[in-house]
Amino acid sequence: MKNRWGRIGAVLLCWAFLGLALSLELYFNERAYLHSVDFIYLAIPQFGRAAMWGLVAPLILQLRAKVPLRSGRWIGGVSFHLLWSALLMTTFYLGRLVSYRYFTDDPTLAGFWTMAGRDFYGHNLIDIAFYWAVLAFGHGLDLQQKFKHEELKAAQLETRLIDTELKALREQLRPHFLFNTLNTVAVLVREGKANEAVSLLAHLGALLRLSLDQHRHHETTLREEMAFLERYIAIQQARFSDRLTVEIAIEPAALDQRIPNLLLQPLVENAILHGVGPKSGPGRIEVRGRVANDCLYLEVSDDGPGLPAAPQMREGIGLANTRERLAKIYGARGRFSLSSPVGGGVTVSIELPCHP
Repeated sequence: MKNRWGRIGAVLLCWAFLGLALSLELYFNERAYLHSVDFIYLAIPQFGRAAMWGLVAPLILQLRAKVPLRSGRWIGGVSFHLLWSALLMTTFYLGRLVSYRYFTDDPTLAGFWTMAGRDFYGHNLIDIAFYWAVLAFGHGLDLQQKFKHEELKAAQLETRLIDTELKALREQLRPHFLFNTLNTVAVLVREGKANEAVSLLAHLGALLRLSLDQHRHHETTLREEMAFLERYIAIQQARFSDRLTVEIAIEPAALDQRIPNLLLQPLVENAILHGVGPKSGPGRIEVRGRVANDCLYLEVSDDGPGLPAAPQMREGIGLANTRERLAKIYGARGRFSLSSPVGGGVTVSIELPCHP
């Protein structure tokens, strides 16, 4: 309701400004020929003129909706509105003359048509311009509504794309990871490590339950993401035995920040696959998170062989998807980078705007 009255007030203010502009124009034109001019006497009919246009503007907008300018291959629509603009201009002009004669000492309207032909001058044609200005205003409103509609459609499409990519990430997590984990469980059972096998199955069940939850949004807190990631890491440590060490250092202030769902798991998976996997000895992965300058900084690093000669070979599907998701969600406000020091290892760095 408040916005509605605000719009009404803005429209009234615009028409009042038009009346003032017409009054000032006529006043200074008259001052060029006369020494004394009554501004109020000139302003009353000009404000009345603006008020009439304010009242008739909705009718013009309705005519525009019923007979668009492009009707009849533009010829019919333009001709229709030219006729109506000339008719309204004539009506306003004659109506003003009738008002002048009625409120003066000669209400009989004697010689009215002679006076009407004599006093008509080019300035009256501005009423035609007002008519077309209202048409242009209606066209601008249509463009604005169309732009907002396209923006809404684009936002909805972007949300569907993000949800689709998240679903694809979930699907990607299941097959090969599930088979590898079940193979590890089978090995533990054959080796008589029943407790380890049961613990691994518990982690796997919890992980799959979270990944299969279709009600999860495409955004989650870093705390929830870390709970998911820790289960994933526990399963991978069971697979790699003593070869995999993971150090997690997340500042408490960072845990309540919101991030895209399944953001860190593909990064850790990539570090295990390309960093720890190729090594013959033990490997180390670090996951760090901190908040500074209203930004959330996340890093996943490994001590593997580093980036190959063609870095895009290291950036597989998981990292490429992550980069694209961040670009779609955050645009220029999100940053994603790969770096590799001289001694080896790779660090994936992410910078996101704080969103608690």
